[in-house]
Amino acid sequence: MQIREHTSWMLLVACGAWMLSAGPLAHAQSAAAYPSRPVQLVVAYPPGGPVDVVGRFLAERLTQLLGQNVYINNRAGAGGIIGTEFVARSAPDGYTLLLTSTPMAIQETLYRKLPYAALRDFSAIAEVARGPQMLVVGLSIPAKNVKELIALAKSQPGKLSYASPSTGGANHLAAEMLKTMAGIDAVHVPYKGGAPAELDLIAGRVAFMFHSLPAAMQQVKAGRLRALAVTSVRRTSAAPDVPTVAESGLPGFEVSSWYGVVGPAGLPLEVVARINAGINKALLGPEMKERMTSLGIEGTPGTPADFTEFLKRDIARWAKVIKDSGATAD
Repeated sequence: MQIREHTSWMLLVACGAWMLSAGPLAHAQSAAAYPSRPVQLVVAYPPGGPVDVVGRFLAERLTQLLGQNVYINNRAGAGGIIGTEFVARSAPDGYTLLLTSTPMAIQETLYRKLPYAALRDFSAIAEVARGPQMLVVGLSIPAKNVKELIALAKSQPGKLSYASPSTGGANHLAAEMLKTMAGIDAVHVPYKGGAPAELDLIAGRVAFMFHSLPAAMQQVKAGRLRALAVTSVRRTSAAPDVPTVAESGLPGFEVSSWYGVVGPAGLPLEVVARINAGINKALLGPEMKERMTSLGIEGTPGTPADFTEFLKRDIARWAKVIKDSGATAD
C-alpha cells in the first residue's frame, strides 16, 4: 500500500514537472505560429467615424501582411468605454485587439470610475497615426477668425455653445482648452456622433466645433461651414490656407487626434512584435500613406515602447487640461 502511494505521488510530481516545462514551450510555439486564425480589431465607435475608417484601412492591409483575416468589430457605446472594456477583459492571445484613440488618454482623468486603466490593463502594440482637428463655425456666426470668435464669446458670456461628437473626446477637450487659454465661457452640447453635431452646427443651433479634418473640409468646401483654424503646430498640407490656432493668437495651443493599436495586458512579446512589425510595414507602404493623407493624418511607425511613453505623456497632458478647465463627465 505504501509502495503504491509512493508511486502515485512520484507520478504526480513527474506529471507536474512535465507540465511546467512544457507550458512555456507550448506558449512559445503558439506565439511563433501567430496568427493561426482570424483576428478581430475592435473599434469602440460606430461605423463611418474617423477611428472606424482608419481601422478598415489598417485591417485590410494587415490581412495581406499577416496572412490571416483581420476584421473590424464595432462595439460602440459610452464614448468608447464599452468596446475598450471588452478588449481589456479578453484573452491575451493576440486575437482580440483594439484600435484606440485620444479618448483613452483623456478618460483616465475625466472619469472618476473607469472599468479599466490604460497603462495597467492593456499591452501597447503600436501608434498608427496622428492628425489635427479643424475649428469650424456655422455661416450664421459673425466670426471670420479665432480672434473674432473669442471677442464674440467675451461679448456674450455663457451664451455661445459648442458641439462635440461625445463627452470625453479630443473634440470636447480641445474646446475646453480654448476656453481656458482664451478666458471665455461657452456651453458644451455633446451629441451621439459627429453627423448630428455637424447638422446642428450648419443650422446655427450651436456656434462652433472642433471637427475631424476630413469631415470639416468636406463641409467647408461645400460652403456649409467656415474654417477658422487647425489645431496642429504647423499648417496642414490638406488645408494650407487655414492658419493654426497658435498663430491666431493662442501660442502653445496644439491638439492632435491619434490612433493606436493595443491588446489585453499580458500579450506575449513575440505576438506584440509580430503585430507591431506588420503595422509598421503597412504604414510605410505607399498605399497606406496615400490613404492617410486623404484623411489629413500622418502615419507614425514606431516601437511598442515608443507608444507606451507617448500614452503616458498624453495622459499627463490631458490631466492638466481637465484640471485647468474643470471639465467632468460623471
